[in-house]
Amino acid sequence: MIDLHTHTIFSDGELIPSELIRRASANGYRALAITDHMDQSNLDFALPRILKALEKMKKHLPMPVIAGAELTHVPPALIPELIKEARALGAGIVVVHGETIVEPVAEGTNRAAIEGGADILAHPGLITKEDVVLAKERGVHLEITARRGHSISNGHVAKMALHYGTKMVLNTDSHAPSDLITKDFGIKVLLSAGIAPENVDEVFINSAELVKKTTK
Repeated sequence: MIDLHTHTIFSDGELIPSELIRRASANGYRALAITDHMDQSNLDFALPRILKALEKMKKHLPMPVIAGAELTHVPPALIPELIKEARALGAGIVVVHGETIVEPVAEGTNRAAIEGGADILAHPGLITKEDVVLAKERGVHLEITARRGHSISNGHVAKMALHYGTKMVLNTDSHAPSDLITKDFGIKVLLSAGIAPENVDEVFINSAELVKKTTK
């Protein structure tokens, strides 16, 4: 299992980075990204501390662990600027909190994330054809999520991505130990989203390629 969307106590997660990493490793994870909720108020506070923690642990990490950010409920006009700032601060993965149907995310967030060059558009809800096509052109990955609530629209996201050839990744959006999953359960999430068995491996390969790109 490769999971590129997780949270710690640096936002609304329950675990400190060390425990999240340990629990993920015990669950058979091969790579992990810590992507706490951030906006213009805390990006320069939380991200450097996660980077510092991982730097101190680098000789003891059981797998590749990437410091990242999930830009969350940021006004769409500010998203491209914050993506650039996150990368300048050292984020290896930039996720944008997409237009999930279970939260009042501002309209235009999906488009701003894609135009701004995020790595992953998380739980993009009822994403439009135009945005799916643009995500393919810009190399932005659409998330299939194991997170309750956000996962309601997985079927729509998967159908659109498969039709237009846009890359997908599977993430958990973990906030608590119980949110971490095994690869076997992840396969069930993908199949439940309507992804055919022959296409499941491709989703995991997409995640592995993002890790390789970040850690090379």
